Amino acid sequence: MEIERQRGISVATSVLAFLYKEKKINILDTPGHKDFAEDTFRTLTAVDSVIVVIDVAKGVEEQTEKLVEVCRMRKIPMIVFINKLDREGKDAFDLLDEVEQKLGLQVTPLSLPIGMGYDFKGIYNIWERNIQLFLEEQKQTVGKKTKFTDLNDPQLATTLGIKALATLREELELIDGVYPPFDRKSYLSGNLQPVLFGSALNNFGVEELLNCFIEIAPEPLAKTSEERLIDPKEKQFSGFVFKIHANMDPNHRDRLAFVKVVSGTFERNMPYLHVRLNKKMKFSSPNTFFAERKEIVDISYPGDIVGLHDTGNFKIGDTLTGGEQLHFKGIPSFSPEHFRYINNNDPMKAKQLAKGIDQLMDEGVAQLFTLNLNGRKVIGTVGALQFEVIQYRLLHEYSAQCTYENLNVHKACWIEADEKSTEFKEFTRIKQKFLAQDKRGQLVFLADSAFSLQMAQDQYKSLKFHFTSEF
Repeated sequence: MEIERQRGISVATSVLAFLYKEKKINILDTPGHKDFAEDTFRTLTAVDSVIVVIDVAKGVEEQTEKLVEVCRMRKIPMIVFINKLDREGKDAFDLLDEVEQKLGLQVTPLSLPIGMGYDFKGIYNIWERNIQLFLEEQKQTVGKKTKFTDLNDPQLATTLGIKALATLREELELIDGVYPPFDRKSYLSGNLQPVLFGSALNNFGVEELLNCFIEIAPEPLAKTSEERLIDPKEKQFSGFVFKIHANMDPNHRDRLAFVKVVSGTFERNMPYLHVRLNKKMKFSSPNTFFAERKEIVDISYPGDIVGLHDTGNFKIGDTLTGGEQLHFKGIPSFSPEHFRYINNNDPMKAKQLAKGIDQLMDEGVAQLFTLNLNGRKVIGTVGALQFEVIQYRLLHEYSAQCTYENLNVHKACWIEADEKSTEFKEFTRIKQKFLAQDKRGQLVFLADSAFSLQMAQDQYKSLKFHFTSEF
């Protein structure tokens, strides 16, 4: 997206696949910025393993803690990659301590940097027992790499320097004494996290990461549905929508629903059951993103991500199957924390604005609430930067201009209640001006403060207040 180029950050998950040593790797690259964490949470439902990228200078950031907590809860296998070693940053062992303490992980280094920033000379690969060094002073581009398999090689002392070599030997002894040896079973069960170091900008340490990844990372895993556990080796196709993206190509106004294939094979032009709508659908041009190209794919296997052209049939969390009634769990909408009224700036473009808001909300970038009292539209987001992204995309993708007005709301929560009960009727009468409907017509309470939310919970005991929309 153009806004991503301007700001230099990701605002949406991107999907791509590539082949490496005859293995197909499907990557879901999620935004790192905390304001877009909701997209990342949803994407985590579609992955089989995770690579957590940590900046050598910034260390563990707040949003990383939240995301790793979700991975730990779901027992997703994790590899930690400490990046940007070409810049000055924290000491390797300080970073390892920080990862253990802040993220609650049990780590084991599989590579070790030799120097850092200006003194960054290369990487000792504990996994493959070799050293890779820069041969050029200018570390901005990939220089020739040289490999040493023996730490006692006399040429190594000359290339590396006696002092750096002595430090490296000490650090390797320390690693042997302090950290547990790598055990694949512990890694796959989410109890041990290997750590590798590198500099992606210089393409240094990336090869080591990929070599290690294809050896230890899991193949597509079984996934729990509400009905049963789905094994990827089953013949019958099943998959679920975890992401919707409008205007992938602004010239064609196309909208893609991204489906993770859980079991069986997904074939072009075959009829599949859309479980929520209970109707069969065929897809003539399913897309896959291979390297930087988008191409039509005839057959997809478990673990693959397929982009399906969508005219509004799909919502996030929808299930597609070969015929069985299945419902995959765990793709909630989170309670927003920032709220604003959205106003139309150009009455001539009311249609475009309505269409734009409708499609962007389907993507899950934010949530739309319509106030019961006066029908005004309120947008709720998890992060404040989302408002800017919505405004930008409405203008550039739908030619619609909008402005915002502040709204004092502390938290949104979904209400579950017996609508015939006296307590529910009293609640809707007294809290009338704080009630709204979400896009699916569910009742939402927009509490103006933590105190009024607590009071409502204490006063109306028979009502259930939910902070995610999946209940």
